[in-house]
Amino acid sequence: MTSPRLQAALDRAAACASGAPRSAPPESSPPERRLRVAIGDPQADLTRFLAILDHHGLLTEQGWLRPEVQLVSVGDHFDWGKAPEREAVAQSALRLVAWLAAHPPDQAVILAGNHDLGRVGELAEFSDATFAEAQREADALYDGDDTDEMRERAFLGRFPQVPTVELVARDFSTFREEQRTWITHLLRERRLRTAYAAGPELLVLHAGVTREDLAAAGVSEEHAADAPRIAAALNGALDAAVDVWKGGRLIVPQLHHPGSADYGEGRGIFYHRPSLHPDDAERTRVTPRRRFDPRRLPAGLTQVVGHTRDKRSRELLGLPGEVRDGVLRHLVTDGERIAYAHGTPAKLGSREAALIFTDGGMGHARVEAYELLDLDTRMAAQPR
Repeated sequence: MTSPRLQAALDRAAACASGAPRSAPPESSPPERRLRVAIGDPQADLTRFLAILDHHGLLTEQGWLRPEVQLVSVGDHFDWGKAPEREAVAQSALRLVAWLAAHPPDQAVILAGNHDLGRVGELAEFSDATFAEAQREADALYDGDDTDEMRERAFLGRFPQVPTVELVARDFSTFREEQRTWITHLLRERRLRTAYAAGPELLVLHAGVTREDLAAAGVSEEHAADAPRIAAALNGALDAAVDVWKGGRLIVPQLHHPGSADYGEGRGIFYHRPSLHPDDAERTRVTPRRRFDPRRLPAGLTQVVGHTRDKRSRELLGLPGEVRDGVLRHLVTDGERIAYAHGTPAKLGSREAALIFTDGGMGHARVEAYELLDLDTRMAAQPR
């Protein structure tokens, strides 16, 4: 049953998404955000997303976040569901982004994921009409690993903006031009961020960074556990790219490069997944990339990330165990060994690095079982 708070939030979101893109300015005297939580990839229906917030007691009767709440959304606000749901999913995702942006910047922190930047990357040159044309062809052609290679090459010859037919048929399947308009606005207004420093050595971002990525962003080894310095460098790199961006594909040098038929799949820190898979060994040595060796994580730094669910994490790390959606997970490494488990990690040693995974497969987990991360206790947030 939909609560009055949930219904009010749904109504607010619909109103926020109507008309031209807009975002709330900073408050002159913001209240103390005593409850700071991070939520994993919101690739699920808006009602489910807001129901999770409501279950945790984070919504007001008017349909906004409670004044004392800060919410950090770790990115990937678009693309999920099956083909018949695409129109509803496109609308739902846009309303979510608009609702988040209607909160002050310090209250709703919107982090970029690869699906968000895909709107100004792989999809930057599509109109609704040309994307619909490409998608009709992609739907008829895409068959997972059995997709006909010759026909795919012909498809990419007609649509060289994308690296695979799968991207159009499945990965970025709910694209609409108005989404790109909103993402462009949020980038230019500095509302769509790369990273957020939640503590001196606690960094929140979509997919994680290694020591090599920090070097590419201009962060020295001396400051490799300094979350505020790292967040400033990563956000500065995005802002510098946006400042010289005249439209078309947005590239952040050394950190993010969208995919294309010529370039291959997109690479960089918004695509990252930790991997010890033998086939990824060589690909983890260069930047930008799609996989990274978790033993190269910066010592002393805890990173809160999304992007990868439990099943995929275990596959790439070669680890057995029970696969669960909805729960927080963690990886800890000392640069040689790694440990991966459900829950959040204990206090790190000076030579250890950690990832806390927040992507619990929101569209697949029960609302009451979906865990949020309390950024102050660094444990699962308790419903209020």
